[in-house]
Amino acid sequence: MSEVEEQGRKPSEELEESTEDSEEEDSEEEPKLKYERLANGVTEILQNDAASCMTVHDKFLALGTHFGKVFLLDIQGNVTQKYEISSVKINQISLDDSGEHVGICSEDGKVQVFGLYTREGFHENFDCPIKVVALHPQFSKSNNKQFVTGGNKLLLYERNWLNRWKMSTLHEGEGTITNIKWRANLIAWANNVGVKIYDISSKQRITNVLRDNTTLRPDMYPCSLCWKDNAILIIGWGSSVKICVVKERDPTEMRDLPSRYVEIVSAFETEFFISGLAPLADQLVTLYYVQENSDHMEEEFRARPRLDIIQPLPESCEEISSDALTVRNFQENECRDYKLEHSEGESLFYIISPKDIVVAKERDQDDHVDWLLEKKKYEEALMAAEISFKNVKRHDVQKIGMAYINHLVEKGDYDTAARKCQKVLGKNMDLWENEVYRFKTIGQLKAISQYLPRGDLRLRPAIYEMILHEFLKTDYEGFATLIREWPGELYNNMTIVQAVTDHLKNDPTNSILLTTLAELYTYDQRYDRALEIYLRLRHKDVYQLIHKHNLFSSIDDKIVLLMDFDKEKAVDMLLDNEDKISTDRVVDELKDRPKLLHVYLHKLFKRDHHKGQKYHERQISLYAEYDRPNLLPFLRDSTHCPLEKALEICQQRHFVEETVFLLSRMGNCRRALQMIMEELGDVDKAIEFAKEQDDAELWEDLISYSIDKPPFITGLLNNIGTHVDPILLIHRIKEGMEIPNLRDSLVKILQDYNLQILLREGCKKILVADSLSLLQKMNRTQMRGVRVDAACVACILDTAQPFSVVVFHCRHMFHKECLPSSGTIPGGQYCNICSAKRRGPGSGILEMKK
Repeated sequence: MSEVEEQGRKPSEELEESTEDSEEEDSEEEPKLKYERLANGVTEILQNDAASCMTVHDKFLALGTHFGKVFLLDIQGNVTQKYEISSVKINQISLDDSGEHVGICSEDGKVQVFGLYTREGFHENFDCPIKVVALHPQFSKSNNKQFVTGGNKLLLYERNWLNRWKMSTLHEGEGTITNIKWRANLIAWANNVGVKIYDISSKQRITNVLRDNTTLRPDMYPCSLCWKDNAILIIGWGSSVKICVVKERDPTEMRDLPSRYVEIVSAFETEFFISGLAPLADQLVTLYYVQENSDHMEEEFRARPRLDIIQPLPESCEEISSDALTVRNFQENECRDYKLEHSEGESLFYIISPKDIVVAKERDQDDHVDWLLEKKKYEEALMAAEISFKNVKRHDVQKIGMAYINHLVEKGDYDTAARKCQKVLGKNMDLWENEVYRFKTIGQLKAISQYLPRGDLRLRPAIYEMILHEFLKTDYEGFATLIREWPGELYNNMTIVQAVTDHLKNDPTNSILLTTLAELYTYDQRYDRALEIYLRLRHKDVYQLIHKHNLFSSIDDKIVLLMDFDKEKAVDMLLDNEDKISTDRVVDELKDRPKLLHVYLHKLFKRDHHKGQKYHERQISLYAEYDRPNLLPFLRDSTHCPLEKALEICQQRHFVEETVFLLSRMGNCRRALQMIMEELGDVDKAIEFAKEQDDAELWEDLISYSIDKPPFITGLLNNIGTHVDPILLIHRIKEGMEIPNLRDSLVKILQDYNLQILLREGCKKILVADSLSLLQKMNRTQMRGVRVDAACVACILDTAQPFSVVVFHCRHMFHKECLPSSGTIPGGQYCNICSAKRRGPGSGILEMKK
């Protein structure tokens, strides 16, 4: 689409300039569409021929001519394929949705349907002109091999299972069919009487929309049809437009009526005759054939066609835009010579005339900005969508932007003006400094502060310092925000530190200024001072500062402060960095704060039971004082704490459970059991202790202690059965003693006994079965033949004489006479070779005669 030709060569942009017919040059209404001629191969085709029809697919175009040729074109108009179909006019080209099959009909009655990439096809010659052909949208699918043709009849062709084409007449008798549009299962067609819709799924005709102006010749002013979607059909005929919606009929109203019906939701008249229609969102694009009266002649003359965008209303329409198109030879064209095709995928509209094809496209954001700049609407141009790089080069946007910034400053919209500086001033540092000083003059440095350059391109340090001083005077929060957001390299750090220090003299406890000063010290790598301030403020970032800058050598004397602030974080940090702050150092620092010391040593013990073992003795009293619940787990897990010291502390504090554990660990189990029974009075715990120790004397002590205590006897009866013979306990119970739940306890004893018997019998069966299995295996093994060397390992005989052979299980073979006499060897004969190494391998022998 590089150049167009009209009385010579013209750039394609000139077509757009000539589209406005009667509008004034200073009109403020922005056009909705932009136009280009379809050139390249199309230009050459139309020099020698004339376009009669065209069909648009998202991937390519198909152009038919008056000389019976069909050209496949890419979207730039380059010819990719040419077909010689006829010698007369091509009336219609139809493509399926896949773009793989094409249907063509011509004025001499020829109809061809074929695949662009396959050999399949249909060829037929009729005895009358065929005006239209339409393929099923899903023709590429095997079950949708259908198409319709329109001449004086509407014929449906379907390919059956024998791969033959079956023809059926859908309609006839109302004149020539001039247009067909097929969408999903609905076929709409127009003849001399009106427009009809056929539902191919139910095989029913569902509507008949009559033609309004019957005085117009249907062949000169043909009907335009367009499906907006699967249910909305747009009809344009003469100057009348109707929008029809196909709806499902209520099942209760069916009777003998079709399952669908059509409702006309909009019907209106237009000023000119309609040559084509296409949907554009909820609007319509209409191509008009225009006739105007001449000032010097009484007859009407043919004017340039118009492409309008209209908004349909129920009984009228609203014009959105209107463009008059200077197409080639428009003075010679009639209404039927113009056609409008559209590409749904990209909102492209093709205006086809015999000697020209024009492409209309919606204007995009770049076009909108260009138009605003052309109209010198600088404010709107900069407030519109982002200006692309090509527009920055093409227009003096910086000059426009400065004018806009001046306008905003005059209006008092300082924040917007400052924000626009980023886009307008760009990398021009001189302009930036000028704007900063201007904002200072009008007292609005705060407005521009957040938009200043802070990357590779930056202003002089004095500029940033000037703004920081301004914030420091009036807004501590804003000052702190800038210090956090601005890199420290933008300004002289010492200058700002001094300024903050001066302000702190008047307000020494101001936390915002102190925090900001700590951040400034951090930027300046004076971490010790920053750490002091953070600890003073108990600031959450103190631990991050220590980790990030490895300040562990600076916190030797600040461990207590850190733990007072957040002991959990402090302990984790200290334990994670034992190589930098030793355990001994931490313990020494915390020696006067035993509770904090306990927290540290407890976490150390949890991480590793052996680290800090020399402090385990001290930890006993710390656990006893501050954390008794963890004392017993500590005593269980520690292998380094002195048991005597621990026992002394626990006895002093009357910690019975801990004392019991220590006594048992020290071997004094009887005393431990006695404490459980006397101090705790807990029979279950006593029984559990006796089970753990598995000592008969302990069970005797437990029975003796419990024999006069009925609750203890109940507990023993319930639990003793698997460890001690219950008869020993039952015999010692005094007659007449009332024991709670005695029956249940006795039942449980019997159940436990039965269970033991069953277990023993089961084990016995398993043992016998295993023994038998192993015996059989051994027998099979010993009965198996043994491969041996034929030579005696200790031969002293003449092998020519008959002799007896002894073979041991170690596979060594001896002549019987070569072995010592069995009577002289205790336990029988054995292999001399193996017995030299170890005892036993030759205990079994196998004798055989050779």
